[in-house]
Amino acid sequence: MTFTHHEHTPSEEHPFAEIVRILGKGKKGSRPLTQDEAYKAMKMILADEVLPIQLGAFLMLMRVKEETAEELAGFAQAGRDFFQFPHTAKVDLDWSSYAGKRRHLPWFLLSALLLVENGITVFMHGAEGHSPDRIYTENVLHYLGLKAASSIGDAQAQLQNQRFSYLSLAHFCPKLHDIIQLRPILGLRSPVHTLVRLLNPFDAPYSIQGIFHPSYRAVHQHAAMLLNQPHMAVLKGEGGETERNPDVECLVQSVHHGELSDENWEALFTHRHVKSENLNPEQLAQLWRGDIEDEFAEASIIGTTAVALKLLGKAETKETAHDLAKDFWRNRNKEKYGSPL
Repeated sequence: MTFTHHEHTPSEEHPFAEIVRILGKGKKGSRPLTQDEAYKAMKMILADEVLPIQLGAFLMLMRVKEETAEELAGFAQAGRDFFQFPHTAKVDLDWSSYAGKRRHLPWFLLSALLLVENGITVFMHGAEGHSPDRIYTENVLHYLGLKAASSIGDAQAQLQNQRFSYLSLAHFCPKLHDIIQLRPILGLRSPVHTLVRLLNPFDAPYSIQGIFHPSYRAVHQHAAMLLNQPHMAVLKGEGGETERNPDVECLVQSVHHGELSDENWEALFTHRHVKSENLNPEQLAQLWRGDIEDEFAEASIIGTTAVALKLLGKAETKETAHDLAKDFWRNRNKEKYGSPL
């Protein structure tokens, strides 16, 4: 990562020092950033106007105190203004995928494709490789005969041609991608791991996010409201991805035109499933084709699809959403996703 900065005399204070001071001035003197301050801070970071030592201090001070909804909204808005996506591609549902999967395969990918097959345009964005023991979406697409987009233009073409595209953060905001890759150096996740989930680059009217720590759910919900996101849902996803774990109750927190709502989705099983000994991504295509059966995987796919359908307004109740998701799965075109590239 390269940083440029203005020359300073020893007595002249760097403009970013004020941000660090607000966050770090002791227990009584420090406070969270306002949405406007957060916006300015992230704008400076993205414009390379911050020294590496300042960035490290900022990231860790934010990590210790944890982000507020106002800070997240300011950070996300700065990101959105920075990469300036063209809005020629119409996207229905923005789907963030940044956590990677460790215990189970990324079954949510089949949920997204199930929606796509039924007329919903889904844009998925994520990052890969910052935790070596996880499976990231970008690395398993080829098992389903899909290719990750390599640029914003490529993503637009994919969305127009096949209603689905996955684009890595590295291709549309490399600065934020570089900061995520600092995790092994700093030893901790940073606010960037949170804010990227809120970016919604194509300005889709609906967005769905998974988080790992339950305390972040309400922060995402309120940040989406501050960003004037028309419809958004966030859930504690399996492994932190946007995927409902069918073994446990799932609280989905939503925003619809400024109205906040919480909804509990019951567990789909009375018993817990044991995680697979080894994760074989080829099973994604095998399950779609109907070559194998897996009750946990199918319940994950149907359950996640149901939450998305309810968010999208395609079903009035949880029950009708679940029935519709079951129909989608039962009637899927089994030939569609099964030829690895």
